[in-house]
Amino acid sequence: MSESMDADLAIVAEDAHEEDCLVSQSARDGFDLLLQQALKASIVPSGESAEMSVIDDITLISEKKIVVLTVSSYLFRLMVMFHFSPDAATKGHFARLNRVEPADMDEQVFMDAIAECGNLCCGILNRDLGRFFPHLGMSTPNVIDKQCAAYLQKLNAAHIRHFAVDIAGSPRLHVSLCVSAYAGMDFAVSPDEEDVSTGELELF
Repeated sequence: MSESMDADLAIVAEDAHEEDCLVSQSARDGFDLLLQQALKASIVPSGESAEMSVIDDITLISEKKIVVLTVSSYLFRLMVMFHFSPDAATKGHFARLNRVEPADMDEQVFMDAIAECGNLCCGILNRDLGRFFPHLGMSTPNVIDKQCAAYLQKLNAAHIRHFAVDIAGSPRLHVSLCVSAYAGMDFAVSPDEEDVSTGELELF
């Protein structure tokens, strides 16, 4: 390997380390917790429970498409990615979530349901992060190919997390979180705030 390539790799590693240092461990835990709370309120059918776990190997995520939304402030940009495949099992889950018959879940209805689910989840996350950060904005959903997820680290992200969501009677779902920081961040979600009900979120 050439000296110039060694130098380039060292710069990339240094930049990545600097990005990591911008977000405290408490803040990372807070982002993870608030997203998991938002997921439970948006992709889990009413009256049911879900088990959420962290996976380190993105190659375990086999879904072919991703719905991505962003929540941004002056301090950070946060991306939430919902991995999915338009197969019968996944359509069945979103049919159950929306209380419609699976036979009525055609391609357009399915895509609308996934996008609306992403909107609801990120709307809740946006609201809850508003307790710690002012001036937040949220994007509309965009659909991208799964190969794009392999390039997340190119964003010099300070925090990346991949979640598996297991719900009885549904296929395993995967959601990724990517946080890029523009300045140092440190916040903590207190036990009292963890127990706060998500309540109803009105969408327009």
